[in-house]
This record gives sequence, structure tokens and C-alpha cells, in this order.
Amino acid sequence: IIKIVDIDGRDQVRDFAEDMERMLGSKMKSVKVSTEFDYYNSMLVNTADEDGNFIELGGEFPLEKNEHFNNLPVNTMQSDVQVPTNVYNKDAYILNGIYWSEALNDVFMNNFQKDPTLTWQYFGSSSGFFRIYPGIKWTPDSNGVAAFDCRNRNWYIQAATSPKDIIIVVDISGSMKGLKMTIAKHTINTILDTLGENDFVNVIAYTDYVRYVEPCFKGTLVQADLDNREHFKVLVDELHVKGEGKVAKAMKESFKILNEGQGSLCNQAIMLITDGAMEDFKDVFEEFNWPDRRVRLFTYLIGREMTFADNTKWIACNNKGYYTHISTLADVQENVMEYLHVLSRPMVINHNHDIIWTEAYMDTVAQSLLLMTTVAMPVFSKKKETLSHGILLGVVGSDIPLLEVMKLAPRYRLGPHGYAFLITNNGYILAHPDLRPLYKEGKTLKPKPNYNSVDLAEVEWEDIDETVSSIVKRPLFLTNDYFYTTINDTPFSIRQFTLGTLFIRNQKYCPLYLKKLNGPSWSENPIVFPFRTYCETDIDPHHRKYSQLQAVIRYLQGKEPDLECDEVLLQQTLFDAVVTAPLESYWQAIMLNASGMEVGVETAFLGTRSGLIRLTRYTGIETRVAKKFLTPADKDNLFTVDHFPLWYRLAMENPPGRFVYYIPVEDKDNRDKTGTIPIIPSLVPDQFELSWQCLLVSLYDYQGMCRSGHSHSSSARPLLSVSHVFQYFLTMKKALFAETFAMCSHKAKRTDALQPCDTEYPGFMLDNSIKETNSLLKCGRCQKMFVVQAVPDSNLVLMVVQADCDCSRQYSSITLEPKEVKYNASVKCNRMKSQKVRRRPKSCHAYHPKENAKDCGGASEISLSVALFLASLATSLALRRWT
Repeated sequence: IIKIVDIDGRDQVRDFAEDMERMLGSKMKSVKVSTEFDYYNSMLVNTADEDGNFIELGGEFPLEKNEHFNNLPVNTMQSDVQVPTNVYNKDAYILNGIYWSEALNDVFMNNFQKDPTLTWQYFGSSSGFFRIYPGIKWTPDSNGVAAFDCRNRNWYIQAATSPKDIIIVVDISGSMKGLKMTIAKHTINTILDTLGENDFVNVIAYTDYVRYVEPCFKGTLVQADLDNREHFKVLVDELHVKGEGKVAKAMKESFKILNEGQGSLCNQAIMLITDGAMEDFKDVFEEFNWPDRRVRLFTYLIGREMTFADNTKWIACNNKGYYTHISTLADVQENVMEYLHVLSRPMVINHNHDIIWTEAYMDTVAQSLLLMTTVAMPVFSKKKETLSHGILLGVVGSDIPLLEVMKLAPRYRLGPHGYAFLITNNGYILAHPDLRPLYKEGKTLKPKPNYNSVDLAEVEWEDIDETVSSIVKRPLFLTNDYFYTTINDTPFSIRQFTLGTLFIRNQKYCPLYLKKLNGPSWSENPIVFPFRTYCETDIDPHHRKYSQLQAVIRYLQGKEPDLECDEVLLQQTLFDAVVTAPLESYWQAIMLNASGMEVGVETAFLGTRSGLIRLTRYTGIETRVAKKFLTPADKDNLFTVDHFPLWYRLAMENPPGRFVYYIPVEDKDNRDKTGTIPIIPSLVPDQFELSWQCLLVSLYDYQGMCRSGHSHSSSARPLLSVSHVFQYFLTMKKALFAETFAMCSHKAKRTDALQPCDTEYPGFMLDNSIKETNSLLKCGRCQKMFVVQAVPDSNLVLMVVQADCDCSRQYSSITLEPKEVKYNASVKCNRMKSQKVRRRPKSCHAYHPKENAKDCGGASEISLSVALFLASLATSLALRRWT
């Protein structure tokens, strides 16, 4: 009944991917619908006037806290609508869309009943309103403004358009001074906000010559990831007007870049931002763009003057683009969004239902700090009369917490050093145990500005030229085996790293041992039940009353066959309970032996890969020193769904028969809980730190946060240098195993906001090849003798140092404080423009012969009728039947 199976990493990662495909596939089905509900304004619900009556668009809207939705008060029977402050919430066009979208209420509720793991479902309209299920009370900012506009969100933009290559060309001639330049800069920033990591961009400024705002990006397109977009914004803010505007050179330069065959190779466009064009540049278009008109031209006329409006509009209309006039800052948002509608036309006319998945992001709607991804799909009009106009109605989407996805690749199946991670088609991390998307400012946790554009290379570093590149505080040299595969119908890939994976299965349940898991104090029981999820009790409301232990027992006894339980984990845990049972009598025999246990040993324990812990106490509570060992508060010593305790991992890194000692770092002063230091029984005076038995290596953190100004470290602890020992250990061979030193926390005076940066800090490695060494340190007029000796079969080192010679003034200190890495201009340029390995999206909708290119701005827009919306709804219902 027992099998020991060697697991093939390729098979395992495929199994994980198939589970994720099934889960993510069910989410895709939830968005394959189109659109309708009653109008409850999410900012006004449950709001009464002075007479106690509900205000207009408010009304009574029952809300109850729901654990599934981050304990937010929600209404699972109804959706409601958010309208940005800059959009009139009673505009006829808005009201029309809200009313025809009412049918979505039933669709969303049915989706949630079929798949209770679904979270937020929503529809973002092209007119600006946002319908969300379940309904919530929307909280405006401190100024009472609802700045959230669904059309700016990445899920909306990605679903509405295919990938884009954009050249932004801005006029910085003397005529653009003052308010015009302010509007132009805001227009550029708004365009940049509509781009994502599947898009490519560059920004060119022109007067009588062409100027790249970032000289490093001259003649090329760069990926429009968050870092590059923010970098462009900083440079655009520094632009100054001067000289005479000559746009022809800038237009030619833009066409040359787009013709190089770089970027997404899908939609291509030039955005011309100017206060007027003195000519139409027909000869430039004949040379570079006609007759195919592969590159679209979008023109933005800045300012109140309309002198050169005709030429500006002609440029757009004769290059399949769109012309808009922006006279105030308030006009920018709506006018910029028009270009997305134009780029969506081929997709809409073609009736193509591309489903997109976004990169990781923080759930701002739910005001939580959970990493999410969104699956979304465009919704468009199918009315024949307006088909050539390609009218996009909006985008429907649903959120998926990445934590739920990663539960399908549990770490207990990968071993103490194994883990799974997800990456996007662009090589960015979607989920990874070393992804740190949050930082602490004061007492508040905040998302890092670049949390969703962390490249795989920034967390998975290869050891090159004997330099350790790592973001972990515990350097460890290992040889990793990686297995990867794609997740079908998504842009994601799953990869896993495994080390010595061995899988133990049994085929017989042992419910007899479950009774030992029921005790008054689990920390005193001979068996500690792992803090893992064995059965999903959240899906069915009937099961939510059960604890994990109750659910397991009822499942094993056959009383709840509908429970979804992890049978493999149950088998492993119960198997471990059986085979480790003889330890109880062994430990008991030691206690009854005349000599008993040696003085100083308080607890004996055993941990298994399934997470089971057996323990026995050799001293009473009144004489114990380690009173907190294995208490519920001591989480670092427990097995959880994604965590193996440090003592378990340390032992697994060593050969059998070798003892490992460590001291957990106390949770004081916000110190890193996962850091440990080796126990060193020695005669070293207090002023000498433990680092001199170690090899100093440089570690790099590519997810660091630094203050842009000067900061003062108030509590960083220095490590006193001992020259000869330090130099000796620098010449050692690379170690196979390393102990850790906890980085001391330091408080910085708030002089500037924290910004993403790369940091370097020291790490220390124990070299097992050094059995014994001794030497003399010369410190001025005296000399200090020391001896270092390894304790056999352990990670302990004994150091004895002569204490009557003070070397503290002779050698500089080494601090554990991370320092920002400053790059020179050349290195910085290469890092910024380096093209990452990426997989282009499969579909591209950049052209359709039936497109009405004459709809190019400056004329009355087509209004949608109720009949058109009802026709769209009928299409929606047909789609539901297909899926």
C-alpha cells in the first residue's frame, strides 16, 4: 500500500498548468457576455438629505460585510454604478447606457452562483460609467472627487485595442509658451497612461530641429512599461519652449522609427501635439505612408486659436486618424480617449472577441492590497447601420486574486526549496515568492510604484563571475532545476524550481491518528496539525461552519463527499502520522532512562514534509527557557500552505548526520523575522562581531526603495573590520552553505518620498572547507592573535581572540545598511532600452477594409439609440448560449 515515486518536474508543472487553465477558463466564461441594471450611483447610495429622504440617484441599498470580498460591505443581489466626477451623471448618453446595461445584473449573479470563487465583476462603458458587482459604496478622495475612470484602466485599454507602437511628437516652439505648453504636457502624460507593457513608445520634441526627450532612446521604440512611462513623464515636465516650429523633420524621423520593424508590429500611430500646422505635409505622407496608410496620424490642436485647424484636421483625416481640439486642461482626458475608439474599429468591425489578461495590479476598487489579474473582453455594437464606424460600447471584466491561482501549485508538493511562479508574456512577474510589491512608509503599507513591472531577471539571478546577485538576506549557492510550460488561452507561463523532489504517497487513510489532534492546547500535543488548507470550506455555504479539522474528519468518514479536499496532502499527512508513531515510545524511553536527557535540552521534535510535527517536552514549563517554541504566535516555526520553517530548510540543505544550530531573530524594531544567525560558543569579546568567520559577499536588491534626498541612518549597527581575517576569508572558495545575519532596521528622517531603486548590501557566508586557521592582527603598537576552528558535524565555529589589543580605530566599519547603486549614464541607458525576451500577443487587429476613415473628428458624433443597445444585448444572450 506504499509507493515512493520520483516526480518528474515536467509532468508536475504540466499538472499545475492544467489546473490553472481550468480555473482561469471558468473566469473567461464569466466575461463572455454583453450588457444591463437599475441606476444606483455608488457614491450616493444610502445618502439622505436633511429631511431624511434618500437623495436622487441614491436610494436604499442594503450592504453587508462579506469575507469573500475583503470584509467590505457589499450587496450581492445588486450592482451599482460609479461615474467619474468629470462626467455628468445625468447626461442622456450616460443614462441610456446605464439603463440598457441593467440586464448584466442577472448575468453577474448567475456567474457568481456557478463559480463562487469569482470576485469582482464589472462593465466599463466607453462613455465613462462603471458598473460593478457586487454593489458597493464608493468612497471619494479627500476632496470629494471620484477620480477613478474605468477607461484609463489597463484592462479596459488592453481589451479595447490591439498592441500599439506610438510616436508622440510635440511642438515646443515659441508659440507654445504658457498655458499651451501646460496642456501639451498633460496631453502627453494622458497618452502615456493609455499604454501598457504590450505597447511601444517614444517621445520627440521639435522646434527647428528634432530632439528626443530621452537621447538614450534615439531612433528606437522602447517598451511602454511603467518604468519607461514614468521616466518619459519626468523628462516631458522639463521641456521648455523656444525657436520656430518645423514639423516635417520630426514627422520623417517618426516614420523611419516605425518602419524599422521594432515594437509590437501591430497598430502604429503618430500623435502630433501642436498649436497649428502651416501646411499639410502631403509630400511626407506620399513618401512614407501612402497609399497603404499603415501609420495612423492623430492630431491634437492645442489652444483657443483655430487659425491652422484645417491643415491639422486634414493630416488626421487623410491618414486614418482622428483630429481633436484641446483648448483647456479639462478637455484633455475625453479627447485623448478618442484615439482608442479609432484603433478599436478593425476589431469591432471584425466582430472579434479577443479575451485579454492583465499584468498583476493592486485591487484599488476594493481598497485592498491584494495582487490581482483581470480577464476582460470588448463589447461592441453589431448594428449594420453603424458597422463601418466600429462603435465600441465598453469592456466587461472580472478580477482574479493571484493568491487563489497559486494555491493550485502548493509548495508542499515541491519540497522546502521548491516553488512555483507565474510570468507574463513580457517576462514580468505575475506571482513569485520573492516579489515584494509593498513597502512601509511610517506605519502604512503602500504599493511600490513599479510593483507590477518587476522583470523575472530581477528575482531569479544566476551566479556570474563569482558574484552573488540575490534579493534574499540569506545567500545560498544551489543548482536549480527549472521546469516551465504555458497556460493555454492566457499570456501567462508557469515555472517551477525544484531541489531533490521526492514524493511519498500512501493509499490508505489512517483516521485513527486524527483523534490526537484534538487537545486543549495544540502546542502541548504530541502531534501538531499543519496550518494548511486540506478542504475548501468557502465554496459551499453549508461547509463554512466547519474548521479544517472537522472538515477533514467528515470527509474521511464519508459524511461530506461533496467537500473539495486535497487528497494527496491528506494521504501524506496521515502516512507521516503512522510511520513516525514509534518516536513517542523512543522519546518516552529516554525520559525513563536513569541518566535521562542531557541538561539544557528542553524539547525534541520532528517535522515531516507534509507539515506534521511531533514533539515531546523534557522539562516542565516552570524550568523552560524557550517557553514560546511552537506556540500559535511563533508562526515562523510552523508549516503553512506556502512556508517551510527555517529550521526545516536549514536541515534539508545539509547532508544527513550534520547538526544545524540557529537562533531565530526576535520580532523587535520591525526586524526581518526570517533572518537567523548561527550560534557561536566562543571567547570573543563583545566588540567583535560574528562576521569574521564568514565570507563577505555583495548582495543586490532590485526591488529596493530609496529616498531621493539625503537620509540619516539612526540605528544601523556597524560591523567592526578585522583586516587579516577579512582578507583571508575573501580568498576562500565559494561556500555551499550559508548562515544568515539579520539586517538591522534603520529609521530614516523623512526628507523626500521613497522611490524605486537598486541597492547593494553585504552578506556573510560560512565556508565549510575551513576547518581551522589562526593568525595575528597588527593594530598599531600591539598585535592581536586569533584562532578559528570549525565544530565537527555542525555549522558552529569556535573563535578565540586575544582581547588586550584594541583594533577599533585601525579598521573601518562595515554596516548592514543597504546602499543605493548609482549607475553611470552608459550603464543606465543600456538598462533602460534593453529589450526583454517577450512573447508577442497572438492576435492583431490593425486594419479592416470596411472601416469608415472619414469619421476623423471635428464633426457631429453618431449617437446610439435604445434599439442599438437592445440589439447588442441580444448578441450577448446568443454569446452566452455559445459558451
